[in-house]
Amino acid sequence: MKPNLLIVGVLVISLLTGCTVVRQGEVGVERRLGRIRAVPLREGARLFNPLVTTIIKVPARTMNIEVRAPLPSKEGLTVQSDISILYRVEGNYAPKIVESIGMAYEEVVILPVFRSAVTDVSSRYFAKDMHSGQRADIERSIRELMMTQLRDRGFVVESVLLKSITLPPGLTKAIEDKLEAEQDAQRMQFVLEKERQEALRQTIAAEGTRDAQKIINEGLTPMLIKFKAIEAFNKLATSPNSKVIITNGETPLMMNPNALN
Repeated sequence: MKPNLLIVGVLVISLLTGCTVVRQGEVGVERRLGRIRAVPLREGARLFNPLVTTIIKVPARTMNIEVRAPLPSKEGLTVQSDISILYRVEGNYAPKIVESIGMAYEEVVILPVFRSAVTDVSSRYFAKDMHSGQRADIERSIRELMMTQLRDRGFVVESVLLKSITLPPGLTKAIEDKLEAEQDAQRMQFVLEKERQEALRQTIAAEGTRDAQKIINEGLTPMLIKFKAIEAFNKLATSPNSKVIITNGETPLMMNPNALN
């Protein structure tokens, strides 16, 4: 009889005791008799009575929501974009989130706040700005606007990433034409600068030649010319080759004797 009572006791205890494990990146929220306990459960094994208690596990790690959303631009165009929202739940706020919002907080809170913020921010920019270096400013502005509404609710928006931008076809062609015209202008500017440098080089070379000739002309005095003529006579006199020299006494003129025959 006693063994049977022992078995019954073990079965009763088993029915009245449950066990769950709160893993890393999770926060446990205890609901007992319909009431939420304000203190969250951290990582580890947890025993509870399954008849009156439920342990709800809330992810506290970084989560990613992929959204394809239309972005209205300042000039009234609609730009399509694939957007990633990286967010996480603050662990201490998990009981409050479960109690006031529930586990469908992405659809109930985060996505509506995102759609409102992205519409507000994108309408301040032209469509071409979303496809340029101002994309980072747009992402930062959306995140900051979302945080003003989600911070006190226990959510942290880490990043908003515009992963792809699809512009209207006409605008895409206009942007491509503008970029091509800018590249042509830059190429022409390079050619003009090269020609300007070449003209400057030629001017400097001409000035150098002019200055050199001026120096030479200033140095050719009559005495120097007579001295050079005497040097030439001396060299001709000591030369072994036969030659005919015609001179006016100042400058020699040498002729080939064979040319006189």
